[in-house]
Amino acid sequence: MSLYYQDDISAFSNKQGAKWKEWQALQGLKSLFSKEVLDFIVSSTNDMGPLSLDNFRKNNLSASWRLEGLKTSNSIIELNQPATNVRQEKQKGEEGRSSDGCAQVSSSPTQLARRQLIEKRKERRAAKLVKQDDEVIVKLEDLAIERSKLVDSAVLGKYNMWRKEFETENVDSNVRLMRDQIIMTRVYMSIAKMKNKLQLYQELLSQLKDGQHALGDATSDAELHPSSHEKIKAMGQVLSKSKEQLYDCKLVTGKLRAMLQTADEQVRSLKKQSTFLSQLAAKTIPNGIHCLSMRLTIDYYLLPPEKRKFPKSENLENPSLYHYALFSDNVLAASVVVNSTILNAKDPSKHVFHLVTDKLNFGAMNMWFLLNPPGKATIHVENVDEFKWLNSSYCPVLKQLESAAMKEYYFKAGHSTAGSSNLKYRNPKYLSMLNHLRFYLPQVYPKLDKILFLDDDIVVQKDLTGLWAVNLHGKVNGAVETCGESFHRFDKYLNFSNPHIAKNFDPNACGWAYGMNMFDLKEWKKKDITGIYHKWQSMNEDRVLWKLGTLPPGLMTFYGLTHPLNKSWHVLGLGYNPSVDRSDIEKAAVIHYNGNMKPWLEIAMTKYRSYWAKYVKYNHPYVQNCKLNE
Repeated sequence: MSLYYQDDISAFSNKQGAKWKEWQALQGLKSLFSKEVLDFIVSSTNDMGPLSLDNFRKNNLSASWRLEGLKTSNSIIELNQPATNVRQEKQKGEEGRSSDGCAQVSSSPTQLARRQLIEKRKERRAAKLVKQDDEVIVKLEDLAIERSKLVDSAVLGKYNMWRKEFETENVDSNVRLMRDQIIMTRVYMSIAKMKNKLQLYQELLSQLKDGQHALGDATSDAELHPSSHEKIKAMGQVLSKSKEQLYDCKLVTGKLRAMLQTADEQVRSLKKQSTFLSQLAAKTIPNGIHCLSMRLTIDYYLLPPEKRKFPKSENLENPSLYHYALFSDNVLAASVVVNSTILNAKDPSKHVFHLVTDKLNFGAMNMWFLLNPPGKATIHVENVDEFKWLNSSYCPVLKQLESAAMKEYYFKAGHSTAGSSNLKYRNPKYLSMLNHLRFYLPQVYPKLDKILFLDDDIVVQKDLTGLWAVNLHGKVNGAVETCGESFHRFDKYLNFSNPHIAKNFDPNACGWAYGMNMFDLKEWKKKDITGIYHKWQSMNEDRVLWKLGTLPPGLMTFYGLTHPLNKSWHVLGLGYNPSVDRSDIEKAAVIHYNGNMKPWLEIAMTKYRSYWAKYVKYNHPYVQNCKLNE
């Protein structure tokens, strides 16, 4: 057989083999495609190249060859059969034809079938993922259905909003239920009136009155009357009826929002009123203390002059003794300071008390300590109004207090209730020079070297003589610092937007407490502390450097001149802080009721009052006659 003949046979065999493969491929495609698609494939010539989606669309065939946007739980699978122009594919086929007339098929039906099978597998895989995703959704839906079974459905004749809470035994659940019912009754009353449902409105009004009466001031279920259960059921029935006739989501939501805003405004108003009343209570003297002062004053001026003098007056200028400065207009408070100091002193005979008060309480203060002398200690009472050198020409703050602007600031109508932030600085105590006398200690006690200043709202619990041995390292003031991370630093008290303040002070400098301060009067005179105070007080005439009070000018006057004492000497906050550690209180040498809740007031915190009350002589006839009870 010639080589040429063998080549023809080989070519014929290859051609028959190709036909056979094509027939097999078409048989395999019958299960994948519709008859019209298969007819199109059969009618296509081998030189047309890959089938084009555009051809299908032109022949009104389905475009389902392109699978797009099939979602799974993790991704979106896009099966997209590339579409090309049939005419371009035909040209490529013709270019690929060999010189002997045999076509080089760029995409045979076998390849096309293989591609479709791959796409089918992808489709099955995607369907499997979708099925898995559907199973997850079904599980979530089943869980949601189970949860929904736990929620009460609306039952006619039963107001279901509180049904679960009403049927569940819980602490004080009835009180909360009644409060909720009262709220919803008010909501439906408003809607009933708006929709002219007057009969229902009257029913709701009646239930509201009954519910409020039954609830009263109860804060727990134990305080409720046994009949409250019937009230709850009756109100629930009316509310259920109201819901059936009146419920509108938008209306109910609007009414509740309006009630919430009103309640918020009421809370703000009550807070403001509470602040004002607490400040007012802090400013006033209780009737019992006022009674005590009046009775003592009357009896003092009935005494002959020779019986009005205190013994041991020679100790008043002895610098080797322990001297205390106490400026107060409260007889009972001053008595506690003196009593607690003497009772805890190791040697009371070495302690000297310098009391200064105003002319209204001068007689009462003298009479009390004449009747109740402090044991072996020395005491002396003076009247600040008799310090003739303390006048407006010498003292800037006194000049300011006498000005028309300051009087208007304190006494003008409307100031007393306008704004609580500055209310505490409008306290009349700032009008008294007793509050500012602490800046004139060397002038009041020129013969003394050191003096311990005490506020009248403190209690002494230990011997204080150790304070005179503390080395102040050339500083003028020994005091306990009060700053924490950011609390009670200079920026809390001073106006650092003012250039005079910003230039001279550090806003992060640590504040300290008045109430128990050891002052070195020698160093005071050397550094002219009173002159520094006068300078800053004169600059603050229009109150732009600080508001009012004595602590801000004290911080400025003693800036860089204060030695920090150990915190156990002086524990503060018993007049405003309910969380002072009890162990700190018991270890402290001095406890301080700074704040509004003074221990002699009804607003005092009960948990701290006993530390003060044990030094009050409640069995004294004057105290009993004025009904000052423990």
